[in-house]
Amino acid sequence: MEKIIIFDSTLRDGEQSPGASLNTKQKLEIAQQLAVLGVDVIEAGFPIASVGDFEAVSLVAKKVKGPIICGLARALKKDIDTCFDAVEHSKKRRIHTFLATSPIHMKYKLKMTPNQVFQAAVDAVKYAKSKTEDVEFSPEDAARSEIDFLCRVVEGVIDAGATTVNIPDTVGYSIPKEFGEIISKLFSRVPNIHKAVISVHCHNDLGLATANSLSAIVNGARQVECTINGLGERAGNASLEEIVMSLYVRKKFFNGFTNIKTEEISKTSKLVSSLTGMVIQANKAIVGGNAFAHEAGIHQHGVLAKATTYEIMTPQSIGLKSSEFVLGKHSGRHAFEKKVKELGFKLVPKEFEKAFNDFKALADKKKNIYDEDIEAIIESEISREQQIYELESVFITSGSEVKPLAKVKLKRDNKLFSAEASGDGPVDSAYKAIEKIVSQKFKLVDYSLKSVSIGKDAVGEAMVKVEHKGAIYFGRGTSTDVIEASVKAYLSAINRILRKK
Repeated sequence: MEKIIIFDSTLRDGEQSPGASLNTKQKLEIAQQLAVLGVDVIEAGFPIASVGDFEAVSLVAKKVKGPIICGLARALKKDIDTCFDAVEHSKKRRIHTFLATSPIHMKYKLKMTPNQVFQAAVDAVKYAKSKTEDVEFSPEDAARSEIDFLCRVVEGVIDAGATTVNIPDTVGYSIPKEFGEIISKLFSRVPNIHKAVISVHCHNDLGLATANSLSAIVNGARQVECTINGLGERAGNASLEEIVMSLYVRKKFFNGFTNIKTEEISKTSKLVSSLTGMVIQANKAIVGGNAFAHEAGIHQHGVLAKATTYEIMTPQSIGLKSSEFVLGKHSGRHAFEKKVKELGFKLVPKEFEKAFNDFKALADKKKNIYDEDIEAIIESEISREQQIYELESVFITSGSEVKPLAKVKLKRDNKLFSAEASGDGPVDSAYKAIEKIVSQKFKLVDYSLKSVSIGKDAVGEAMVKVEHKGAIYFGRGTSTDVIEASVKAYLSAINRILRKK
């Protein structure tokens, strides 16, 4: 098993995500958590970029113990000087300098010849080496560089003293087979390559950053540069959590390991998301809200029987308490039964079947089913007594310029009865229609309506008190439609009156 060095660039490349700017205090908080997580190298920033970045890198170098603290510098003496001044406070410090080597970058951005670029790279590494022992060099846009020139530069900077050479896919252009071959060719063609650690830094423009990084590991790379939640320029970088958990789950395949405390992954991910304001998409691998969530009945049944049927890693392995069973229209009886037990209810088979059918009907109406929704369904079923009248349907016409009209259908002994009525509003109209069907009038003394869960599609709970011959009768009804909930509540009270008679 070979050690894979985890180089975290959340505070440098990750912060370059549009809208993800961090202040000095926030950078320190993240750096301290990265140390707890167990990363080997923290690239704390680009010191010459701004006074704030210099101060942040300096503070991290002073306060954070454990990982190597690294700063980024262009292949210029002033950059390297500033970078060293920022990281020198750390006992384990690194200067990371870079220069582009692809034809397009050399011609249009640098306006330098390959020989000029080669000499500048070597000179930069030598100068950085005079400042500190640990020096990393990156041939920017290496994936689009000519292989002969790339080999020449890598050999030259290692001779100049680079202890790590990073091969970046700066624009996320490469594909896994191709990128792996670049690493393989470097190992076969650069005679002094074993004197340095070969690293990779892959961007995600084609969604291949993690795949390219893993391909590089297979072909000999022993350091991976990545960020929490995949933050970074444009489409971001390889995600630390994806790299680490791929090595964790497929350790035999990769024959590699990391020093990452995987149980800290979820906590770190949430911290970075909170401080940067960059929301994690629900279907993000490893740390997304749906990564350990199951809604489909087949999947829920499988996980209940044996978690590994649908989970290749445990939620506990990244710091979560458990998997989540999301109850929705695709859920089956096993998941619903599990939730019923979790909520502390015991239902006989007939009650369970009715409650399950009510749940499925509700799931077709609303997107998110909460525990409060399930409780309302079960409590309604448990408290359900033999109904004299059951609601079949209710139709309402109402509006600011329309006279309210309610058409109600009730079922009794498998026979349908209907009536329509007008009142002071839709609820009053429906209540009057019910009174027509049962041929009695009742006095409504209290009516309340509240939400039992959250969201605009929340279940509404209506509660009524009805007076009849000096006695008060309670009624309760629930539905995502507040009119239907109100009708059910009134009908519940009336059934109690009729049963007593």
